[in-house]
Amino acid sequence: MPTNTRAALAHLRRADPVMAGVIARVGPYRLTPSRAGTHYDALVRSIVFQQLSGKAAGTIHRRFLELYPGKRAKAELVLASAEEALRGAGLSRQKIGYLRDLSARVADRSLPLAHLGRLPDDAIIEHLVQVKGIGRWTVQMFLMFRLGRPDVLPELDLGIQNAIQRAYGLKKRPTPKDVLRIGAPWRPYASVASWYLWRSLENGDGQLG
Repeated sequence: MPTNTRAALAHLRRADPVMAGVIARVGPYRLTPSRAGTHYDALVRSIVFQQLSGKAAGTIHRRFLELYPGKRAKAELVLASAEEALRGAGLSRQKIGYLRDLSARVADRSLPLAHLGRLPDDAIIEHLVQVKGIGRWTVQMFLMFRLGRPDVLPELDLGIQNAIQRAYGLKKRPTPKDVLRIGAPWRPYASVASWYLWRSLENGDGQLG
């Protein structure tokens, strides 16, 4: 187990007894950031996957990539794609608009991406939410699953809210403000706590007592 993971788990167990119980039931931490492709590829994928089940989104994403040489969707190629072809891959008109907005900003270099790994989390959020269809939640997923940032707490995520409600025995689903308050002790390892909360839902976990 990497030293930073050991430090994160030790901190979470010490800071929050409920989280310690979730960690014990879920088991080993297994989040590995995806380094494949470019930051642009990762943002395209996040737009395609929005509000869809994993299986359906995966099929549409595969069909979308198959439109391009080597299955690599570059910004200039996406901008040149006919709407009929994109619709044929399963993309909605709204998502086509989002992909074109992202691609236009990348192509004209008004949205540079190569330097993102050197910026703090808040600056990355501010940088990327300029794009239509990319909101705070999408950037938080990018921070966690692409850049591997350790202290991201996606307070708007329904899965996180539901997992907190179950694990902490709350009568109502917590608001985003409640999530930030409950999650304050997890910092600076909120990403690790968030991963455990998502896994606890998959395990049917969270029922205490």
